[in-house]
Amino acid sequence: MDKNVGLVRNKGMSLMTFPESYTVIDIETTGLDPKYDSIIEVSAIKYINNMKTSEFSSLIKPDSYYTLDSDYVFDGGDYVVDNGHNIRYVDGFITQLTGITNEMLSTAPGPQTVLSELYTFLEQDILVGHNVNFDINFLYDNFNYYLDKRLQNNFIDTMRISRRLLPALKHHRLKDIAAHYSICDIGSHRALRDCEITNACFLELNKTLINTYGDLQAFNESLKKASIVKATNISTSKTDFDLSHPLYGKVCVFTGTLERMIRKDAMQIVADFGGVNGDSITAKTNYLILGNNDYCKLIKDGKSNKQKKAEKLKLDGQDIEILTENVFYDLIY
Repeated sequence: MDKNVGLVRNKGMSLMTFPESYTVIDIETTGLDPKYDSIIEVSAIKYINNMKTSEFSSLIKPDSYYTLDSDYVFDGGDYVVDNGHNIRYVDGFITQLTGITNEMLSTAPGPQTVLSELYTFLEQDILVGHNVNFDINFLYDNFNYYLDKRLQNNFIDTMRISRRLLPALKHHRLKDIAAHYSICDIGSHRALRDCEITNACFLELNKTLINTYGDLQAFNESLKKASIVKATNISTSKTDFDLSHPLYGKVCVFTGTLERMIRKDAMQIVADFGGVNGDSITAKTNYLILGNNDYCKLIKDGKSNKQKKAEKLKLDGQDIEILTENVFYDLIY
């Protein structure tokens, strides 16, 4: 069944802060899309006044599985026997990545039991995670599907913070940040261990912020200054473009605060694909990209002025599309 059917989006807000009380979360899944894939492990560690107070961790037996025919070609994974059929919850890639086997999942509790316990454990805590939007999207859809409940906790993404505090890093994966701070990442890709690594990185990022900016207010002020950039200041040295790319030759305008990068970097990506950046919505605009944080209760009617103008132009027959930040990333990655 489609887990996205009938969802009303009302998620928490993405924060750039370092609270003393929070809960670190991580999940392992069968794939990347919450619409089609399943959660196979969830973990959470609760910190109050920077002290670990409790933890939650469990494997989850997915509702969906593959029935393997007699001519099944072994791919490095395993399978279990259920009702006389050879079945598989995860393939060899997931098993090699996480160490989670089909045998382990065959005896795990089901989604409703585990997710109900997790929902209670999380309470209204601020959630911390690495690339946490991935975890939030899966948990939001699964809480809705299995429990008919909404995940509305505010959240903090260590990857988003790292992109701003450690711009010299080539990549901002959890293992890259851990390596930068000499944090041992042995045992990663299991949810509880990833929670521990994420928290260690979170604490080190806070130290970097203090050493670099002095305090959180100065850091946030620097982000505001960095986000102010004019389209005319963005250019590219590239001359060989993919003429079939959706952004090539298109006029793009951003609105709201992006979660995963500063606006200047996003505008540079547009230019590098042969697109044209704009500062305001006009009849020539092809794409309006909404920062995920633009969907928030602080905006009247839930829409910025740029979005309202773009919607009017579209109704008038103009060639303009309104994209969420996540859809923009799908275009560029």
